[in-house]
Amino acid sequence: MRDSASQQPVAFATVVLWPKGALAGPPAASASTDAQGRFTLAVAPGTFRLQVSLVGYATHQQQVVVAEPVALALIWLVPAPQQLGEAVVVGTRPLVEVQPDRLVYHASQDVGNAGGTGQDVLRHTPLLAVDNLGSVTLRGSGNFKVLINNKPAPALTQNLAQALKSLPADQILRVEVVTTPSAKNDGEGTAGLVNIVLKKATGPALNGRLGASGGNQSSETTAALGWKRGKVGSTLAVGAGGWREPDFLTRRRLDFTSTGPADTLTQSGRRQNTGTWYNASLGLDYDLAAHHSFSLLAVLSGYQAQGQRALLSQLSSANAAVNQLFTRATTDYVGSLGTELTGTYTRTFARARREWSVLGQYAATAGTAGYGFDQYTNSRAPLNPAQADYRERSQGRTPSRELTAQTDFTQPLGAKSTLEVGTKAIFRRTGSVAEVAGSAPGQALGLAPLPGRGTSFSYQQQVQAAYASYATAPGKQLTATLGARLERTADEADFGAGGGSLPPRSYYSPLPSASLRYAFSDTSSLRLAYSRRITRPSIDFLNPFVDRSNPQNITYGNPTLAAELTDAYEASYATGMRTATLLLTGAVRHTGRAIEAVRLPTSTPGVTAQTFANVAATTYYQLTLYGTAKFTQRWEVSGGPNAQYVVFLSPDRELLRRGFSAGMNVDTSYHFTRKLTAQASLAAALPAPTLQGQGSASLYYTLGVKKTVFGDQADLVLNLANPFTDSFPNRSSLATAFLDERTEYRTYQRSLRLSFNYRFGQEDPARPHKKASNDDLKSR
Repeated sequence: MRDSASQQPVAFATVVLWPKGALAGPPAASASTDAQGRFTLAVAPGTFRLQVSLVGYATHQQQVVVAEPVALALIWLVPAPQQLGEAVVVGTRPLVEVQPDRLVYHASQDVGNAGGTGQDVLRHTPLLAVDNLGSVTLRGSGNFKVLINNKPAPALTQNLAQALKSLPADQILRVEVVTTPSAKNDGEGTAGLVNIVLKKATGPALNGRLGASGGNQSSETTAALGWKRGKVGSTLAVGAGGWREPDFLTRRRLDFTSTGPADTLTQSGRRQNTGTWYNASLGLDYDLAAHHSFSLLAVLSGYQAQGQRALLSQLSSANAAVNQLFTRATTDYVGSLGTELTGTYTRTFARARREWSVLGQYAATAGTAGYGFDQYTNSRAPLNPAQADYRERSQGRTPSRELTAQTDFTQPLGAKSTLEVGTKAIFRRTGSVAEVAGSAPGQALGLAPLPGRGTSFSYQQQVQAAYASYATAPGKQLTATLGARLERTADEADFGAGGGSLPPRSYYSPLPSASLRYAFSDTSSLRLAYSRRITRPSIDFLNPFVDRSNPQNITYGNPTLAAELTDAYEASYATGMRTATLLLTGAVRHTGRAIEAVRLPTSTPGVTAQTFANVAATTYYQLTLYGTAKFTQRWEVSGGPNAQYVVFLSPDRELLRRGFSAGMNVDTSYHFTRKLTAQASLAAALPAPTLQGQGSASLYYTLGVKKTVFGDQADLVLNLANPFTDSFPNRSSLATAFLDERTEYRTYQRSLRLSFNYRFGQEDPARPHKKASNDDLKSR
């Protein structure tokens, strides 16, 4: 059973089966839907009237003929109109729903998302935070997986911050946050999973939507079409847009020796970031026969981003011979072109809850990255390009291919128990090819290949997995799930001519999980959960290419990184009343051999190196309070604080660090009439500790107004982001035995955006299909 507007499962709906023609008297059977919107009724053969009711929805009725065990078709509940003063307002589900195993944020109902990007949506999502640099964290950790419609999206794995900019907010239906996934989910993502569900229009006639938005920092156009006739349905969605993000960087670093301070580095520079994106998807659904269905989905997505910065660097040293002053006019770029093809066959049975599915997916991503700079020595600003005394250019590619095969089977064991089993295999091939050329001494205008600076790195990985998950409800108030997953990983790497190789290796990872939920009433429950998760490093962490675009801090990956394992323990209490819900969650997450960014000294004065290593055990102690409340028929509020205490223990670095951090998300909306809504949101976080320093604080807030026009077919939305703050300083620090560094990265984030969205035809919810969920790579 699902909500016709949000396509979410409807829990706690009352299902009653009446004898045919009965208008009074006892029902033949009754039940309530579970968290997945499912229900089971046991009755003798006969003809009945099925009635489904829940506050906020129109009552659903249909005739049912029972001759043998029967699985009903999916039931869609329609939100019921509610009286609001003189205006009639269509009832909607809360902006945020608390479900037994996840939080669900209904992004399509949030005025502040109109005309925005995936980054804007995740900023408004509970438990998630997006800082001013575009980095996303889930309860303070960047180690989580983002799925699109429960399937992998390789472009997101390569560069999450950039890929989210190419995902229009107007295409997102909802976001699901799962902090303790079950054994059925891939073992990756130590902090949990984030599933972004996109809108999908399919109806009996041609239907769809058109959208356009424009502002001082972004613009986009989107379109979607849906059509269904008989057993065949199809969908098409396209979009394109661009963005502009100015910023300013200042940095001061003190380098130390055994006798005290040795060098002082200062850097500053303004940057202009611009980019364009595009995407398209084509889906086909075909009902082969009763209980048999097939779906095919093809996706094309890409983006190109470019940044231009004039960076002034000055190194002052006790040794005057190493003093430097120069300006680098740098242009860097990053891009991606991804294609995916997914086919799914689903077999249902007459027996309710029994299902078998098989799917296959092929995905290919062509990533590009590079930089070019002109250096002007003893100059505090860029000069004429002909006056550059050194030039350097780098061009790189990160191609990847991924093949996935998966099968899942669900078997009910009586009315209150279910067994799920499945297997999965992933075959990956990726790598990095880069060339670097620079001007030779005395030939400032000429470029020649720089020996030893390029790379030709290839990496292969195979993951095979099998799982079993058993769920049961031994009583009306108690439900339990017990699962086990075993994953085998095999990989090897080749570093190119003269670079050696990583010999083939393989290892097994047992990943148990369990959850127990006790319902004190229909609205209050306590849930205990445990899961073990694994994180395998992605290409961004493994790539050994040395990036020297910032001359005083070179960066490179580490192809010898090992996977990390995390044990997560969580207790949550959820309660609700007629107009409010509250969720209190406490969690402990411990990771051994955690992959962390580390800063290292080099033999060159004033130059440090940054890479990644399995150098620490990290433990997070977290507390989250989240609530939703409808104070009046017109006004609703959702949000709450979160806090965490972090411990880093690194014997390799002889380091023990502890620290506290906190954040808050608040969202409120007011419905003046059925066609006029105002909304405001706030997301803020205190600085968070890191292995060798401290991250930055963040602040982002929005104001929005939505007006429905042309009957109910179109929306006009005006959004203001950070209207009272021109820019926000992201201050971070790094302290080791050999340096002390302070950085301020100021982003100019005040923006205005006007959006228009037009709907036509009829939109009926699409039947959900299983998708591949390759959520097993750690990404930056």
